[in-house]
Amino acid sequence: MTTEAETTEAETTDAVAEPAERPAAIDVDRALEAIFMVADEPQSLVALATALSRPVAVVRQGIERLVEDYDGLAPGSVRRGFELREVAGGWRLYVRGEWDALVRDFVLTQNPSRLSQAALETLSVIAYKQPISRGAVASIRAVNVDSVVRTLLSRGLITEVSTQSETGAILYGTTELLLTQLGINSLDELPKISPLLADGSEGFDEIGMTR
Repeated sequence: MTTEAETTEAETTDAVAEPAERPAAIDVDRALEAIFMVADEPQSLVALATALSRPVAVVRQGIERLVEDYDGLAPGSVRRGFELREVAGGWRLYVRGEWDALVRDFVLTQNPSRLSQAALETLSVIAYKQPISRGAVASIRAVNVDSVVRTLLSRGLITEVSTQSETGAILYGTTELLLTQLGINSLDELPKISPLLADGSEGFDEIGMTR
């Protein structure tokens, strides 16, 4: 039998517990932002829910809140220079279309730092194996290439050309800008790599590059 004191205590506990759920929703939003800031490829709801250890429905609601916030539709929010867009079955941050020209100018003319050796090697793999996924590039180089791919994308040297039908992974290829900087008219003018390898084409095939 429940006493009046126990009933009052239970009601008080419920009243305290109810507002405690609100910070959890905010935490989900901030956690999603952190992931999107470093994600090179669209992230599915299932992948995000797994990373956050939250139900898919909770993650979907968090994404909806972020979209409204970034689009300036949420109370007190302003339209951002980037947007959270659903692409290839997942979600990813993109620069808004109206700012593409400005960002491209900044990357190409205002921030013309040299590419690192890692970036040059990654760019070479993409140039010879395109279209190719980030995972395949990482497999060939045997290192993580996430940050390098972001750098090459920001420089306009590579671009997203399609998605892999089986996995949904983004496939990358080089741009006209790379041809311009190399002083060639097409990828067919790239030097053949096989003669440079110790074992010719057989050694070349071992690392998965056959151009």
